[in-house]
Amino acid sequence: MMTLYSGTTDPFSHRCRIVLFEKGMDFEVIDVDLYNKPEDIAVINPYNRVPVLVDRDLVLYESNIINEYIDERFPHPQLMPPDPIMRARARQLLHTFEQEMFAHIDVLEKGTKAADKSRAHVRDQLTQFAPVFTKQKFMLGDEFSMLDVAIAPLLWRLEHYGIELPKTASALMKYGERIFSRQGFIDALTPSEKVMRR
Repeated sequence: MMTLYSGTTDPFSHRCRIVLFEKGMDFEVIDVDLYNKPEDIAVINPYNRVPVLVDRDLVLYESNIINEYIDERFPHPQLMPPDPIMRARARQLLHTFEQEMFAHIDVLEKGTKAADKSRAHVRDQLTQFAPVFTKQKFMLGDEFSMLDVAIAPLLWRLEHYGIELPKTASALMKYGERIFSRQGFIDALTPSEKVMRR
């Protein structure tokens, strides 16, 4: 059985929990206190961070790598596009999410002076994506995909991070609600995450 070491408020761990629940797999989640991590996390992940997936002799870290492994190992429902060109585009967008939005998570979590600049940057990046959802249900069209999984934890935490989207981003907020109503997303929420959003 797969074991996921997961931070109860960590957006990257949240991604992995969403994929596991979307797949309907048999797995174990070990909740990790991010402020008091057990020593074995540093032993299995040289960066001493969560999430970490242990599957027999295999140890993986970094949420996108974990999620692609799960998607390839358990292909139903498939979350990465089957077409190589679309899959490459999806990976490119995942990389963009990391660089342009999720790179700001640490600053937003710590609430330092730089947080206002990070909030504005993330807000502007998300607002640019909003028009996509006037024409389609999910990031890649009508099918829920790994891109939706990747961005969902950030959309869930907007209020928690103090990010207010402009009215022009209403299509993005409706898109968020579609994701939040999915059973896999609901099941993946920890009690600490449930209270991040009213």
